[in-house]
Amino acid sequence: MNKPLTKVRVRFAPSPTGFLHIGGLRTALYNELLAKHLGGDFILRIEDTDRSRAVENGIENICRSLEECGVIPNEGVWIDNKNRVIQRGDFGPYIQSERQQKHLAYAKDLIRMNKAYYCFCSSERLEKLREDQQISKRPTMYDGLCRAITNDEAEKRIEKGESYVVRLKLPKTGSVSVVDEIRGEIKFEWSCIDDQVIIKSDGMPTYHLAATCDDHDMAISHVLRGDEWLPSTPKHVFIYEAFGWSIPKFAHLPLLLNSDHSKLSKRQGDVAVTDYLTKGYLPEAVINFVALLGWNPGTDREVFSHDELAEHFDLAKVNKSGAVFNVEKLDWLNSQYLRTIPQEQYLSLTHPFVQELTDDAALRDRVLLLVRDRVVKTSDVVQLTDYLFKQSFDFSTVSLTWKTQTPTEAIERIEAVCDVLNQMPDDEIASIPNVEQRLKSLIAEKGWGNGDTLWPVRVALSGQDKSPGPFELISTYGKERAIQRLKSAIQHLENLI
Repeated sequence: MNKPLTKVRVRFAPSPTGFLHIGGLRTALYNELLAKHLGGDFILRIEDTDRSRAVENGIENICRSLEECGVIPNEGVWIDNKNRVIQRGDFGPYIQSERQQKHLAYAKDLIRMNKAYYCFCSSERLEKLREDQQISKRPTMYDGLCRAITNDEAEKRIEKGESYVVRLKLPKTGSVSVVDEIRGEIKFEWSCIDDQVIIKSDGMPTYHLAATCDDHDMAISHVLRGDEWLPSTPKHVFIYEAFGWSIPKFAHLPLLLNSDHSKLSKRQGDVAVTDYLTKGYLPEAVINFVALLGWNPGTDREVFSHDELAEHFDLAKVNKSGAVFNVEKLDWLNSQYLRTIPQEQYLSLTHPFVQELTDDAALRDRVLLLVRDRVVKTSDVVQLTDYLFKQSFDFSTVSLTWKTQTPTEAIERIEAVCDVLNQMPDDEIASIPNVEQRLKSLIAEKGWGNGDTLWPVRVALSGQDKSPGPFELISTYGKERAIQRLKSAIQHLENLI
């Protein structure tokens, strides 16, 4: 038996089949948090042995998404500042297809130990077998036809050019127990487990052999992966035990679910990390949200920095049941981050969305700050602010008068507000409390009501039934723009008389 694994080493091992799935980000994050919490290494390995599913720039897409979210491996595959794929560390290669000869050697060792065998069954035979089993309502498993073929006979058939795969020669009686860090001990009956293919007909290994052998070669101490791999774990334990290797700790993470508790999929919404970042969700909020999908820190607190997540992370607090992907929760978290990040950071994040709406940089910043508490994701600023940058409004779609107020009465109040603003210095108008004090003094002096004065003023300034208050709008616009809008509303009201 090899020496027990002492240093914590974890890996995230995605396939380069497209953009990084939000569930993949959670797997990567949990691995990274565990490594940080326990002072270990976090490795990025690319599992690309299924060549038919690989896409161009798949590795780069994964690395960029991880980098944007601040989930940075300290070993393995990465991209340099010229966007070139590189490999860092002493346990490489970290791209699985480059380890093919190692995998083939391990497969041959298993065959020599009578733990694996050559299978020559055609795809037609296997399809017929599957159909028969389905008709008779039996489990769809390989029937072991080639298990009895000797290695000598198999090698002769291979020399003649017969196509073959290599399968694990699993026990057919008894059981095996797997200890999972989240679910505890789980017992599996060998009779229900298929003789897994470990080398395909094209000579490439399947996940089951490649991942297991690579985890051993890279001294991986903890295997954190999706729940879907739990039924396959006995096969992996079989390989570990066949070679006498130390078995890592397994932790199978709960599924991510849609609101209807179906498995999270593209059919019901966005699933790629880039989908959310492009929409204006902050990486910090996405990481915070994803961390809480299945992990309970044991507190009512919900907003955590990346470092705080690592400080509190504990596999024992990961839930067994699936986690519902609640977009409303993500929206809330993102809005919290947008309200608390430094003002300059908020402005730099939102500038790109409104830069074409105005050339007035000072006005742009004031408008963006005006709506800050209402922004859920940065892209929202377009809808929240576009009307504030318009040169004129169509007042025919809104009511400038308050309840039973006449146009003449509304004009009287708006004109009085214009007179007050004309008398105020620019620096005083820049202060919301000063504007509020002056206008409320006017209302008291005239004996008017707040509603019949502030409603027409606010609608005149915004052109909207619902908008920020008149004091905030005046301060945001500045004297000239505010008076211009008020006079435009007066003209519209005069046409109604």
